[in-house]
Amino acid sequence: MSTPDPTAADLTVVIVDDHSIFRSGLRADLADGIRVLGEAATVDDAVALVVATQPQVVLLDVHLPGGAGGGGAEVIRRSAAQAPNTRFLALSVSDAADDVVTVIRSGARGYITKSASGADVSDAARRVADGDAVFSPRLAGFVLDAFGAVSGETAEASDELDRLSAREQEVMRLIARGYAYKEVAAALFISVKTVETHVSSVLRKLQLSSRHELTAWALERKLL
Repeated sequence: MSTPDPTAADLTVVIVDDHSIFRSGLRADLADGIRVLGEAATVDDAVALVVATQPQVVLLDVHLPGGAGGGGAEVIRRSAAQAPNTRFLALSVSDAADDVVTVIRSGARGYITKSASGADVSDAARRVADGDAVFSPRLAGFVLDAFGAVSGETAEASDELDRLSAREQEVMRLIARGYAYKEVAAALFISVKTVETHVSSVLRKLQLSSRHELTAWALERKLL
């Protein structure tokens, strides 16, 4: 009679953060039954690790060096297709609206701040693995507001979109989703300089001052 494998029911995770002290501290604080398959500190290393190990959950920092500058959102976009059963839980010191929106739009199933305890992170990871969406309490209301819409916004959005050319609308949606200029240029087969020109035009026509305002504008109108 074979001996049962004590790790058979473990939840497998990888930790992605560019601060080694945070990675080691989080690893030590995770609950029993959570098995860390590896750690990564950059976008490129994270994508390679996720694809190679196929964890159930990635504990993912939002701001990471490397890649095309897209941080945690870029990790999700680049690895999701090659790790279809992996879910992503964002961890960040930031509770800024644009950070939350960007990673959730990219496919993260949750977002909690780094002030959470090891027990909280462990519980959130298990819930995300089970298919739930998990947010820190202070972020839940924002998520509901950002992904909702009030009556009349569809008509308003249509009128405002008429100000933009077809190409400007394509650029607007990618930028609002959190793509870096280089990623937009590659996706649309245009130069980075052309992307910059289109973004300036979009912001001017919509009377917005930054890409963060653009993201909020697009979300409010359900354009993403």
